[in-house]
Amino acid sequence: MRSAFTTFLVLISAISLAQTPPAPRSPRSQVMTLEEIEREGMANNPEIRAAEARVAEAKASTAAVGALDDPMLMYRNWGTPLQKPWDWNQAQHMLMYQQTLPGPGKRAARTEVANRQTAESETQLEVVRREIGVRIRKAYFDLLRSADEHRIHDQQMELSKQALQSATVKYTVGRVPQQDVLKAQIAMTRLADHLVMLDEEEDSARAELNTLMGRDPGASLEAIGQYGTARALPQLEDLERIALESRPELKAIAASGNVADAQLALARKAYTPDFTVAGGYMLMPADSMFRNNYTAEVTVSLPWLNRRKHDGEIKEAQAAVDVVRSEHNAQVNAAFLEIQQALIRARSAERSLTLYRDTLRPQAEASLKSAAAAYQNDRTDFLNLVDSQNLLLDVESSYFKAAANFDTRISELERAIGAPLPAQSAATPFAEVK
Repeated sequence: MRSAFTTFLVLISAISLAQTPPAPRSPRSQVMTLEEIEREGMANNPEIRAAEARVAEAKASTAAVGALDDPMLMYRNWGTPLQKPWDWNQAQHMLMYQQTLPGPGKRAARTEVANRQTAESETQLEVVRREIGVRIRKAYFDLLRSADEHRIHDQQMELSKQALQSATVKYTVGRVPQQDVLKAQIAMTRLADHLVMLDEEEDSARAELNTLMGRDPGASLEAIGQYGTARALPQLEDLERIALESRPELKAIAASGNVADAQLALARKAYTPDFTVAGGYMLMPADSMFRNNYTAEVTVSLPWLNRRKHDGEIKEAQAAVDVVRSEHNAQVNAAFLEIQQALIRARSAERSLTLYRDTLRPQAEASLKSAAAAYQNDRTDFLNLVDSQNLLLDVESSYFKAAANFDTRISELERAIGAPLPAQSAATPFAEVK
């Protein structure tokens, strides 16, 4: 015969667990869609701002590169007697203005190098933006998935409370053993442990999103929206063609090649002589026949007499061009490998999502309903009901992970080709989870 004291403890424990409130949510969380998060991230992300500052710096330096050297003004005193250093009437006074003029085409070549360096900085900025965009979308879908899993958790917690109450009632009238009540308590405890994991994942995704938007990582934020749309993934050859035209890294290495070509052209200009022109006024001693005179001067550099230096500069520039070309081929190969891997992951994620959506999820829901009805009518034991509930929870969590993973893989594929996927057919939204 059961002890009355044991029955009392079981009932108190069951009521306590059944009335445990869910974890509190912040009532003042800012709710944002993916578009709003991406817009704020592109505007305020610190990494993007740093890349934009580098572009601005490159543009600011362009105007100075093609400018002339500073002119020089010179005063010279000749022939002042040492015995009368104050007698400047016996000295020659010369005032000169001098300007150095680079050889023909050198200023234009320097400007071209600067312009191509600016274009290279702009392509690097696009690389950073694409990378940040992928990270934003991944964190967004993680946060969205976490919210959906919280909702499923709340539903499962409600079912567990009902099962616990049912087991408690049956136990008090002697229809089931005390073990059923204890199993119900364990099931609710497992749900509480699952909630701890969900809260950790949610807080991590929220902190990531806030950081990517240039906010305080601890700021309140909630994501709203739905998962992506079903689409026919393009063929590998089409993706490779798009990448050659659009991928920022390939554009960046091409821009580096343009810079190297411009620097090679500038190095070859080293054999073009530079000129320095000067003109001035001379005041002769007081007893001179002509006290007021002028002077003119032209200086020409002789680069042909320094072939060792200039030939070395040209060889160095040519080697830089060869390096960039080799790096471009390596980048293309790496990009094609990344596209292939991203496409494989996207196709795998699509198959997994379809499996959970169309098969596993309906089967797990039907299994739980059947087990719950059987337990209410004493046709099965409580362990079967708990197993069905845990199975549904696992399948639901896996379904949301698969949905978020598919959208993340699509973002990675778009990141790999450097452009949105082409619309090959009418998109059909995935069935919205309710």
